[in-house]
Amino acid sequence: MRNIFGANLRLLSSEYPSIAGLCRELGINRTQFNRYLSGESFPRPDVLHRICTFFGKDARILLEPVEAVPDSGSELLNHPAIRDFMGRNSTQVPEDMVPSGLYRFSRRSFVDDSLAMLGMLLVFREDGYTFLRGYEAKDAMAQQGLPTTGPAREFRGIFLQQEEGVANIAARRGSITCSYQFLSRYPSMDGHFLEGYSARSVRETVRSRRVERTVYEHIGTNKKLIRETAEQGGLIPHDQLPRFHQRLLRIDEPFR
Repeated sequence: MRNIFGANLRLLSSEYPSIAGLCRELGINRTQFNRYLSGESFPRPDVLHRICTFFGKDARILLEPVEAVPDSGSELLNHPAIRDFMGRNSTQVPEDMVPSGLYRFSRRSFVDDSLAMLGMLLVFREDGYTFLRGYEAKDAMAQQGLPTTGPAREFRGIFLQQEEGVANIAARRGSITCSYQFLSRYPSMDGHFLEGYSARSVRETVRSRRVERTVYEHIGTNKKLIRETAEQGGLIPHDQLPRFHQRLLRIDEPFR
């Protein structure tokens, strides 16, 4: 068993130019890592989990040749055609960059200049990926002549790490529409804020825009903010947005 794991780890590590650099990324002592490579010892369960998450594999690398162990999580993002662009290195979004939990988000309406969108979404992590899940506001769906049932309003997406922040791509069920967002952390003592912009996959019209500034605020388990957002969320006048959101959105300035 040790020999199988050691051989698998050597094969996975061969893609990296420096074992020392790889050890730093994994947070594993170089001497101990060499013992894993040579088959002299097994990693502890927590270290094994770290190794499996980093390489996108599961614990079967202890028992089976690595070629027979499928990548964990999404197979598509680890497809050879794109894994160097959208695979392991880009989907490992640090917790301190985008903490898991509830967020309230805001942006100016794409359709009505007098209104803004205030909503709530959940960021969660599974299998080494960072996902988001939320629901479009009923009034926003009705404004576009779309169904307002729960399944029709639900959207989900995935985060990707970027050089200066994070991006996410999200879609409603069946990929009826998609949106792209780029966000970077705003240094503030008021909490964990991300600011950036949202772009939606629709045709340009004279009545609507496709890009608007966007703000995410991590509210975690703050019951007061969760309740307020649930009660007040939807399409609302600009002055009803949280004050700091108004500031970051620069409501009176057109997006450029």
